[in-house]
Amino acid sequence: MQITHHGGHLGVTGSCHELHFTDSRSVLIDCGMFQGQDARGRDGMDIDFPIEHVQALILTHVHIDHIGRIPYLLDAGFNKPIYCTKPTAKLLPIMLEDAMRLGITRNRRVIKEFLDDLRRLIRPIPYGKWTNLQTGKSHELIPSSAEGTHHELEFRFQPAGHILGSAYVETNYGDERYVFSGDLGSRCTPILNDPKSPERADVLVLESTYGDRMHEGRETRLHRLESILCETMQNQGITIIPAFSLGRTQELLYEINLIMEEIGHKTKCSMLKQIDVIVDSPLALKLTDIYEQMREFWDEEAREVLTVDNQPLVFKNLVEIDRGGDHRATLSYLQKSGKPAIIIAGSGMCTGGRVVNYLKAFLGRENTDVVFVGYQGIGTLGRAIQNCQAGQGKVWIDHQEIEVKAKTYTLSGYSAHADQSDLLRFVQGIPVKPCEIRLVHGEAPAKAALAEQLRNLGYNVT
Repeated sequence: MQITHHGGHLGVTGSCHELHFTDSRSVLIDCGMFQGQDARGRDGMDIDFPIEHVQALILTHVHIDHIGRIPYLLDAGFNKPIYCTKPTAKLLPIMLEDAMRLGITRNRRVIKEFLDDLRRLIRPIPYGKWTNLQTGKSHELIPSSAEGTHHELEFRFQPAGHILGSAYVETNYGDERYVFSGDLGSRCTPILNDPKSPERADVLVLESTYGDRMHEGRETRLHRLESILCETMQNQGITIIPAFSLGRTQELLYEINLIMEEIGHKTKCSMLKQIDVIVDSPLALKLTDIYEQMREFWDEEAREVLTVDNQPLVFKNLVEIDRGGDHRATLSYLQKSGKPAIIIAGSGMCTGGRVVNYLKAFLGRENTDVVFVGYQGIGTLGRAIQNCQAGQGKVWIDHQEIEVKAKTYTLSGYSAHADQSDLLRFVQGIPVKPCEIRLVHGEAPAKAALAEQLRNLGYNVT
């Protein structure tokens, strides 16, 4: 088998890997959008590679940098099955409808036609079962080298622990097994099960987003978040948390709920229970409902919480904002009233969405805190703010230069991506060393650091 990378190889976003299992047949693993610096110099998002021989699209998860070019793929004539896990099948139309409205078209007829085509192609597959590409049927048997000689590709999804529905993909053809990690989750990620290493991988295509660093532990990040929220209360300020609508928002709600319960025993922050926690994202609210509906995919800790709290993503002082009019009214009210609030809004890299309006309104105030809980791509507004020190930097928002007086924090422990130790643990858990590990989805320093660690352990890294 051979791999051609159509994105996500030299940068972080735009993941799209073509696995050629014969001279005339292949499958795509993801078809993501380029963002930030990765998008610069590209002539749009049109599919710039032939697709006539592509037999299927196999998705690891529904973050836009892994699915965002699907509308362009269908527009290019793709009409083959789209395989994914059951949660991903539920989330995919919602995520792509939102992406189309924001970045492609607001024409309802065009969007409806696309979604109709998309739903017709989606093929949900359970975790842990091998699926025959030709028949589309799933089974429990593990393909052996002898069974593989019938020359049909088979693949299997395994939990990746990144977001709801995320998976890494094992592919088997003949006597070769290639594994695509997608995005692997951190062992500190709440709600979802941690990823387990594959039983075998001749070639491993491995993400490297945080290949050069370690995340802080869960207790540390909870303590830091609580301290920041308490400071918001004391300073009568605003805490802005740019968060991806899927995954990060739900994790934050889960853990802010835990913090609210804990501070019931503490006097210094007892008023924090009265401060508004505002989720200002229609998409995040829809996705939180789906998280609630799909509790069968939650991990053991989250299931235990359900025994004492049947709605761990909802709490008393949570304010959910859906409509645009309510967003504008809330923004105006907070500007005039001077009351403290905690705001969770998208987008996660501050490249658009409602969080931009909050940043424009409050970055210039000294009692504002901006808390980054995920990766900020090079060239994004989020990275520019992240690089500013309070009172010593400026950013451009909507063609307006804004002085950053707000304090900024980065809580790496909330990243849904595996850190270096998680990635090494995933690799070392494979019983027999892969013949090749190919690093993707990472900036050059992250790849270099991870590659050095892996080579020191005796792995062949390309």
